[in-house]
Parts: sequence; structure tokens; C-alpha cells
Amino acid sequence: MISSLLILVGLVSVLSEPASSCGEKEFRSKDGFCCPMCNQGLHVSRDCTEDLGTKCQPCPEGTFTNKPNGLKSCPSCSLCTGHGLFTRHNCTATSDTVCWVVDGYFCVTPEISGCSFAKKHSKCKSGQKTKEPGSSTADTVCEDCPPGSFSVDGLNCTRWTECSESERQERDGSSVSDVVCSSASRHHYTLCYSFVPFLSLIIAAVIKVCWNPVYNTNEL
Repeated sequence: MISSLLILVGLVSVLSEPASSCGEKEFRSKDGFCCPMCNQGLHVSRDCTEDLGTKCQPCPEGTFTNKPNGLKSCPSCSLCTGHGLFTRHNCTATSDTVCWVVDGYFCVTPEISGCSFAKKHSKCKSGQKTKEPGSSTADTVCEDCPPGSFSVDGLNCTRWTECSESERQERDGSSVSDVVCSSASRHHYTLCYSFVPFLSLIIAAVIKVCWNPVYNTNEL
């Protein structure tokens, strides 16, 4: 009997308590009332009371609300001041500023209504080629040059030059530089030219040795 009375008292106390939460389009005031929210583009200037409804006021310039709310002030509009960003759509009382990326940049933190942070496209290094150029939503994709080719500017890979039969390979190729070839005949001539001074000296010495005896005999 006592336990039944306790259960009954508990049920009555639960049913007599006010609702712990407000409706979907209501907010709880500081006095505990469930007040109707203000529409987008507006904010609360005075909470509701037992006799009066919520008083709403338009968002000042440079601020906005984009959904029903119980805010006492409107949040400030975003500014597209980061590197690589520009204003695609200006802020209104019911929507925030929409920012997007300029050419040569990509969005690092894309959002439903735009971008809040951008970075410059990466540049591929020497010894690499550009596999996929950067876009507004993705960075550049680089790839190493395959063996037997090289790249100086990081754009495309070029096959090493093959020296002809009349040339000799002066320097091997690498991922950043081409093979260096030189003319074998030119090398030969250059080598010969380098001996000319020595040959001249030898010839002069021989002439001197051979000429002096004849000169001395005539004097006698």
C-alpha cells in the first residue's frame, strides 16, 4: 500500500513539472520562458514575457543571421583577407560573405558556401615533372622523371641525348641535366693544335744546328 502511494506521488510530481526543453523554433529566455525565435536577418532585442512575445531587430550592416535564432546580436560577416582569396559574394543580412580562391591557389579548407583558407600551388622541382596541374580544390601533383630522362624546370621530362658515332660523351646525364657530347674530330684537331708550339721549337732547333756549320765554312 505504501509503495503504491509512493509511485503515485512520483507520477504526479513528474506530470506537474514544466517541460525541460523548448520547441524547435523557440529559445529559453533568462527568466525560463520558451520564446519564439527571430527569423534570419534579425536578432533578439527583448525576450518574451508572460504577456508579450519576442521583440526582434534587423542585423546591422556588416553582420548577419542565416537561420531562426535567439541571439542577442548578429555575428560579424567574414572577410576574404587571406592570401589567395577574393570575395565571390558580398555579405547580406541573411547570408555570410562567400570567399573563393584566385588563380594559382587552391582551397585547403573548403566549406559549403566557399573557402576560408587557401595555399599557393606547389611547383615541381628539377628532376620531376608535373603529373597533374593544380586546381582550385587540389594542389599540384609531381612525379619523378623516369630513368634516362631529365627535367630542369619541373614541368616535363626529356630523354637524354644520344651521342652519335662521330661524337664522344663528355658528361653523363642525370635527373636534372642532359648528356654532354663533343665532336671527336674537333677534339683531335684541338689536340694537334696544342702540339704546334712544340713542333715549331723543334724545327727551329734543327735548322739552327744544320745551318751553323755551313755558315762557319764560308767564313773560312
